[in-house]
Amino acid sequence: MTEPQQSPTMDVVTSRREGPVWVVTIDHPPVNALGVEVRRGLMAAIEAADRDADVRVVLILGAGRHFIAGADIREFGRPSQAPLLTDVCNRIEACTKPVVAAVQGSALGGGLEVVLAAHYRVALPGAKFALPEVTLGLLPGAGGTQRAPRLIGVEAALNLMLDGKPIGAAQALALGLVDRQDAGTDPVAAGLAYVQELLASQAPVRPTRDRQIAAADRPAAQQALDAARAALDKKYRGLFSPARIVDAVQAVLDRSFDEGLRLERDAFVQCLDTPQRQALIHAFFAEREAAKVPEAGRAQPRPLDRVGVVGGGTMGAGIAVAMLDAGLPVVMVERDEPSLERGRANVAKVYDRLVQRGRLDAAERDRRLNLWSGATDYQALAEVDLVVEAVFEDMAVKTAVFAELDRVCKPGAALASNTSYLDIDQLARTVSRPQDVIGLHFFSPANIMKLLEIVVPAQVADDVVATGFALARRLKKVAVRAGVCDGFIGNRILAVYRQAADYLLADGASPYQIDQAVRHFGFPMGPYQMMDLAGGDIGWASRKRRAPTRDPNLRYVPIADRLCERGWFGQKTGRGWYLYPEGSRTGQEDPEVQAIVDQERQDMGIVPRTFTEEDILRRYLAAMINEAANVVHQGIALRPLDVDVTMLYGYGFPRYRGGPLHYADQVGLDTVLADIRAFAAQDPHFWIPSPLLVELAGRGGSFKDLNQSGQG
Repeated sequence: MTEPQQSPTMDVVTSRREGPVWVVTIDHPPVNALGVEVRRGLMAAIEAADRDADVRVVLILGAGRHFIAGADIREFGRPSQAPLLTDVCNRIEACTKPVVAAVQGSALGGGLEVVLAAHYRVALPGAKFALPEVTLGLLPGAGGTQRAPRLIGVEAALNLMLDGKPIGAAQALALGLVDRQDAGTDPVAAGLAYVQELLASQAPVRPTRDRQIAAADRPAAQQALDAARAALDKKYRGLFSPARIVDAVQAVLDRSFDEGLRLERDAFVQCLDTPQRQALIHAFFAEREAAKVPEAGRAQPRPLDRVGVVGGGTMGAGIAVAMLDAGLPVVMVERDEPSLERGRANVAKVYDRLVQRGRLDAAERDRRLNLWSGATDYQALAEVDLVVEAVFEDMAVKTAVFAELDRVCKPGAALASNTSYLDIDQLARTVSRPQDVIGLHFFSPANIMKLLEIVVPAQVADDVVATGFALARRLKKVAVRAGVCDGFIGNRILAVYRQAADYLLADGASPYQIDQAVRHFGFPMGPYQMMDLAGGDIGWASRKRRAPTRDPNLRYVPIADRLCERGWFGQKTGRGWYLYPEGSRTGQEDPEVQAIVDQERQDMGIVPRTFTEEDILRRYLAAMINEAANVVHQGIALRPLDVDVTMLYGYGFPRYRGGPLHYADQVGLDTVLADIRAFAAQDPHFWIPSPLLVELAGRGGSFKDLNQSGQG
């Protein structure tokens, strides 16, 4: 019997011979990421197998819960070290002995490329396969663009690479990505069982590179490529790597395997050098760093076994659904039976729609609904671990609710408000246990939107903050810590850049021109489309609430108020900034709105001027960046990355631009500051440079520096 290979990579890749089988185990916790030592270990293991005359089959598997869950994130942004994964995959495929990959858990990115390079593949239940490189501004760079289409067909491979989403073992088997699905839980046993069958049948090596798209399938393959290319502008607008993916897959039809590999490598290197890749990597890390907050480091979360929701409107029902989806029993409290029934119906409607669309079966819907209970008496909340208040955005109403929660909830229950703007410190002072009060600002629709702002008042206990972040993880949401101010992080910044849009509108741009410029930058919709979607009455109420404290030095643009005075609140009334005929969700430009705009300009004594798209974006983004800098400077956000995550997940900032403060670094802080100072010549009250922006630009610093230092 051959002894296991002894090498410096022994700790992350080990090899042993069991009879004629060379068993290669990747053991690189926590997820067997493809760091350089793993790559070297795999290369050495395959070469050892080829040299050993007694080895007839190679079995590759992962220790622990995963096969290989992608690249080692510690190597992101660093120079590549040999061997490249391309070379490792080519060596696996070139092995003179059949190579079998036994997959449990995740085979993601480069992990799936290793699977594709093997000659035979077996998956265990729960295995997940994905090529998610597109989400980082890249494409599969180790032969994935060439092997996947040869194995599962062009259309399926394009879907896998352009969507970046994982598929399960059953779907992988149906596509031909794996050869069999084993019912067991042990990858060693599953792999060895399959290997014995291959040995018995004298199965040959089966390089994926040697497969070709059959002549009969080529027209359909080309049609899939043409359709993918035609959809690029609509589905992947502004993104660089999707087009490179389509080009690389086209090479499967037009070129040899080796030529296709070279084209893939060239495209991969092009993607590495783009600002988009840097922005997407920043977004990837920022999401993970946002969860690292001082309170969670100092305390453990409280138990979370049963939750309450006060209010069954759209937001309350969405929050309830998010909780039910996470398997949490929910008690909903409403003021009377008709309101409670509407709340129950709002929850059920979400699940009924999912069943109708085939995204949930009826049995699972019923299981989740069975976790819901309702009451009109606050006493029903006596035993919940956390309760979220989701009633009307009015301090008096919320104070009355919190008085009841203070009365009935058990000691240690976390009392959360879903307020979007109101002062959580003031609310906390109205109860006898301010240490239990926190803000949990969900975004609508709450069961879909990933962002959760966790608003930290002055007296809150560390373990309540930790509980908020634990809840976010359980709900599969991205949590950001926010301090207390009007609007917290996101809505505070939103108010300022929306104000900049209103100034552009007053000074000569049309709402439709502004929306188009913002969409062209990469937002899914512009500010006036967003107002129509959310409902103009919400912003109107907020403006009226703020009117007594409005800065008299700032211009006030009343155009939105004029629409609201006519009852034009957007989609829900069929008319807002846009027209929505017959319940349409797609707005049409409205000449009457433009006439109102023209009249208001005349009343304000404004002579309209012309704005280019660049003019619009420079003002819109400068206002956003400047207020974001103020939010960091004042400690409302811990770090610039917290602002970026908030704007990416809650406000539609294009992910491939990384967030407003990452974008500011890319543009240059001196450039942004120069714009603000130029705009201040016309409006010095609105365009006041943030002290943090002035300081960073003055010393040649960046917002990235503050992320790395952990200081705002």
